Amino acid sequence: MTEVPPDPAPAADGPALIWGEDGLPRSALYDDVYFSSDDGLAETRAVFLAGCGLPGAWTGRRHFTVGELGFGTGLNIAALLDLWSRTRPPGGHLHIFSLEAHPIDAAAAARALARWPELGEAARLLVARWPGRARGFHRVDFPELSATLDLAVMPVEDALAAWTGQADAWFLDGFAPAANPAMWSEAVLAAVAARSAPGARAATFTVAGFVRRGLTAAGFAVEKQPGFGRKRERLEARLPGEAPPEPPAPRLAIIGAGIAGAAMARAARALGLEAVVIDPRGPGGGASGNPAALVTPRLDAGLGPPARLFTQAFARAVHLYETLAPEAVIARGALQLQAQPRDAGRFAKILAADLFEPGALSPDTDTAATLGEPAAPGLAYRDALVVEPAGLLAAWTGEVIQAEVAALQPRPDGGWRLIDAQGGAIAEADAVVLAGGPASIALAPALPLSPVRGQVSWAPVEPGRAAVSFGGYVIPTRDGLLFGATHDREDGDAALRAQDHARNLATLAKGLPELAARLADVPFEGRAGLRAATPDRMPLAGPLGDLPGVYVLSGLGARGFTLAPLLAEHLAAVIAGAPSSLPRDLAALADPARYD
Repeated sequence: MTEVPPDPAPAADGPALIWGEDGLPRSALYDDVYFSSDDGLAETRAVFLAGCGLPGAWTGRRHFTVGELGFGTGLNIAALLDLWSRTRPPGGHLHIFSLEAHPIDAAAAARALARWPELGEAARLLVARWPGRARGFHRVDFPELSATLDLAVMPVEDALAAWTGQADAWFLDGFAPAANPAMWSEAVLAAVAARSAPGARAATFTVAGFVRRGLTAAGFAVEKQPGFGRKRERLEARLPGEAPPEPPAPRLAIIGAGIAGAAMARAARALGLEAVVIDPRGPGGGASGNPAALVTPRLDAGLGPPARLFTQAFARAVHLYETLAPEAVIARGALQLQAQPRDAGRFAKILAADLFEPGALSPDTDTAATLGEPAAPGLAYRDALVVEPAGLLAAWTGEVIQAEVAALQPRPDGGWRLIDAQGGAIAEADAVVLAGGPASIALAPALPLSPVRGQVSWAPVEPGRAAVSFGGYVIPTRDGLLFGATHDREDGDAALRAQDHARNLATLAKGLPELAARLADVPFEGRAGLRAATPDRMPLAGPLGDLPGVYVLSGLGARGFTLAPLLAEHLAAVIAGAPSSLPRDLAALADPARYD
């Protein structure tokens, strides 16, 4: 890690942190230290790691989950990752859940952690992948260490209510109870217990009476232990029971090799699940097979759960595409033009919210300079992507069995046999994910899905132009421009239509008339695909109650490349019995049971 010298005098680092004359970080909000002035790392190892029985507690475990109240500088997590890297069980995966209402930035974290070069690679990776600061859940991957961190940027009670996991160990490390009593309330400690597995352990530096009483009331057996440094005592606590035996990892069959199936395969394999993908046409044979795809969120000025779902999905998709498939990225950045008079107010409300990272959205009132022709004012997405689906789908799906599943046949011993039209077995699996868009209705007729036909047009002209949306959209391909798309509900015909090229050109003329005029005499190529839509325009990601062991990932509409990566990770976690990074209320939005 890079050594960062301390300032000779106190200095502010955003609203949450100040640097003292001793070079140590302090909370400007709670007037308390982030870690011990004696030796923060030694305190972490003594109070939290040893206090939770680590590393012995994760011996032989395939999944182990640690929760933390108070992410702060990331010291506890860096120390935990370092210990895990040296002692993790074969095939084990570490899940970490932490929360922080007032996050610091990566530069401040690097400066704080530079005091302990012995943390080495763990601290370096944590700082390099430092989570964002927007309100919501942020996932950080450490595939080198077989570990995952989910950070909830929100108040403690909101974070604990939103998380759906169960921790095997808790680091209770908020600021001192006298300075931040809300972190140690009886309600918070009861929520910790509710988010704990049987036999879970908790550790903290404080022995404050109301903390002891709160842990006891929540069901923990509490003991005082010798403290660290100048603290005489600390607490260790344990819930009754023992962690149940872990079931074998289920074998998974995924029907559909579009972006939903590809994202599902990647997420399942990241959790150690065996997954096979089945599709009669191979990767991208359906609606995901266009030459380019736009990755942007659906803007919702209501700023409620739907807005948060699309925002979190957008951030996760961008991260995964840029880190796992950078060669598939065609362009970065996009501009959304005002299409209606009310859009100005909608855009202003979204810009003022805390859903996006600072600087991720910005107004563009000089769109003529940006686009080279007069256009309505717009909203610029710094992080939007245009991706090339073909390579992305091939990399994420892996080998695909090219076959059409005609029926799902339950096996006497559990699980499913996938049958073709001739009655032959294509594959067998413990769990099945329907990710084939409208084709999934044939296997689960009760699914609330309807086909939406969409045709796009493209031509080898003006490559490299900025991505723009305006009711329709125009995006660069590798060698030209793609624009559209038509949107025809309950139309299951995927044949190309000349009249729909004309419709796409007319839509383009509403947003960028000069570009449309230049393309008027250009011959177009095109493609039509069938998307799957739900009555409430929200996706489906969850189990089908009437078909045990069958799940669905569908209903993504026109935002498949935005929604699929996050929802696939959520569904893979549900199937594997692992913690999900999707907050409880957002998971409910996508749960198929909402239609029961």
